[in-house]
Amino acid sequence: MGEFADKFAAQSPAFQRAYLVSLAPNLVKSGKLEKYYQTLTDFDFINAKINHPEFGVQALIEDYDLIDGAETLNYPEYNSEKVKSLKLIQGALRISAHILAGDKQQLASQLYGRLLHQKKSEEIQVLLAQIKQKTTTPWLRSLTPSLTPPGGRLLRTLNGHSDWVKAVAVTPNGKQVISASLDNTLKVWDLATGEELFTLNGYSQSLKAVAVTPNGQQVISASSDHTLKVWNLTTGEELFTLNGHSYSVNAIAVTPDGQQVISGSDDKTLKVWNLATGKEIFTLNGHSLWVNAVAVTPNGQQVISASWDNTLKVWNLATREQLFTLNGHSLSVNAVAVTPNGQQVISASSDKTLKVWNLATEEELFTVNSHSQSINAVAFTPDGQQVISASDDKTLKVWNLATGNKLFTLTGHSDWVNAVTVTPNGKQAISGSTDKTLKVWNLATGKQVFTLYGHSHSVNAVAVTPNGQQVISGSYGKTLKVWNLVTGKELFTLYGHSYSVNAVAVTPNGQQVISASSDNTLKIWNLATEKQGFFSCIRNLISRRKLFTLNGHSRWVNAVAVIPNGQQVISASWDNTLKVWNLADGQELFTLNGHSSYVRAVAVTPDGQQVISASWDNTLKAWNLATREVIATFTGESPLHCCAVAPDGMTIVAGEQSGKLHFLRLENTESNS
Repeated sequence: MGEFADKFAAQSPAFQRAYLVSLAPNLVKSGKLEKYYQTLTDFDFINAKINHPEFGVQALIEDYDLIDGAETLNYPEYNSEKVKSLKLIQGALRISAHILAGDKQQLASQLYGRLLHQKKSEEIQVLLAQIKQKTTTPWLRSLTPSLTPPGGRLLRTLNGHSDWVKAVAVTPNGKQVISASLDNTLKVWDLATGEELFTLNGYSQSLKAVAVTPNGQQVISASSDHTLKVWNLTTGEELFTLNGHSYSVNAIAVTPDGQQVISGSDDKTLKVWNLATGKEIFTLNGHSLWVNAVAVTPNGQQVISASWDNTLKVWNLATREQLFTLNGHSLSVNAVAVTPNGQQVISASSDKTLKVWNLATEEELFTVNSHSQSINAVAFTPDGQQVISASDDKTLKVWNLATGNKLFTLTGHSDWVNAVTVTPNGKQAISGSTDKTLKVWNLATGKQVFTLYGHSHSVNAVAVTPNGQQVISGSYGKTLKVWNLVTGKELFTLYGHSYSVNAVAVTPNGQQVISASSDNTLKIWNLATEKQGFFSCIRNLISRRKLFTLNGHSRWVNAVAVIPNGQQVISASWDNTLKVWNLADGQELFTLNGHSSYVRAVAVTPDGQQVISASWDNTLKAWNLATREVIATFTGESPLHCCAVAPDGMTIVAGEQSGKLHFLRLENTESNS
């Protein structure tokens, strides 16, 4: 805490609230823009407002919006360059809002990591200097710009689902987003603030699709439990359930008049329902495999369905007859959309292509290729000029519909992108992903020496002995192999695990190997030097015996590290924990709890005082080994798979599933103070 923060904390709650509420608005209203600029680039003020119990990150974000008033532009003090800096700070706060909502202690690391690349802004450089100077508690400081910076296309992340997000829809007024997930829930979000408004519960199985009625009053959801549900969007009340399909319901479309709902199912049919009564009107039969997607033309007269049978079918909604079939895709058609003028249809397929069709002539106009994996979803901008596609390659791509040219790629998700929708004003896109998040986007703006052959399955882990002469490898085939690093020859194999070996570590004296496995155990091995001769071979078999097994984790053990003094071992597991063991007797000393998902990697500082863990919950945590407490957390943008500590004990490198590397510095610990 700095001097400002100390004085602020000493004031009464009433004074604090009045100060934080009135400062920025009063400065703008009175034309004191220079003071306004200074306030919103002052780390103490930012920190105080975010940490005050009555405010938080959204209230602070709204302070930056005050600069956009029409009369403000005419103030003599108006400075466009400083306004740009304020907008970048605001953007950094908005992108990190979902992280700060859960852990305000990450304010320093998130702001610093997202603004580090802004070398030309004097205000931002001053802010970064303040963050370094005034943050007195341990934190992880980015050394290189590795977090997504503000000013780009990513605006905000909506975080809250506990499983894959499969579908997303925006209300007609553009103010709310509804997401459907494999966690059996729908969530309703405020698009302006990113706040979760409420959750719709009622399903016992996963959600597959969601749609909003044209009047914005009702939400229709589809589930693996064979049903659709209709909800009141204002109250969150379930109005009724639509029963009739015999398998999972995958797709929903509402007619433009809001009177009918069309659903597509794994039972190969489409059903048309009366939305007022919840009654089934009729069934459309014709596909030979699952129906994946459904769209209705703007005039409400035709329905287009997409199927795993590689085709699209066009149906007359009034006469209930199949008009024609669109053939051309070589694999499952996963998504379909109709242009706002009703003249063209675009389809997305597992064959990695998008196809554009003329609905009047049944002609394929052109095919666009660019995604490297299956395309799962597609959406048009309201003007019908651009198409956004979402893919298993973790990206979204924006296309010019007239030319078929790719305009740009949206990257940021760490897993498959399953769904995409566009706001009514055409300025933003919202995507839903297997990484359990939704993202909101702005649409405007090495020599090989030799190869070691011998394992019969994938090699998951490798370690080198301290003398640099041997390599130990761990395999999915349940074994470890010891290799001569000079010759590339296999020396011997260690057997004992019943499942995949995921990680390997060697003690500092080079005499023991610790292996971590999917059989939920760690094993300690004697790494004896291989000698020749029959009796020597017998002795070697005995000396290479497994010393003991460490039991305690309830799920796979992914990583292992040895304390520099060689007396303790730390393991990381899919059970979300780290465990610290005594290497002499194999006893568990204690467990470190704090991660909310799999712990994938662990590293120890050279002095043996701190442990660094990397997890699928997107966080890197630094632990004090003596007190067993988390002293600092850094949140990345996708699951963290690996981490390492430099010899200085303060520089940490972490690798993300997305491909990013984070270079961080562990600040304000006893060992570097």
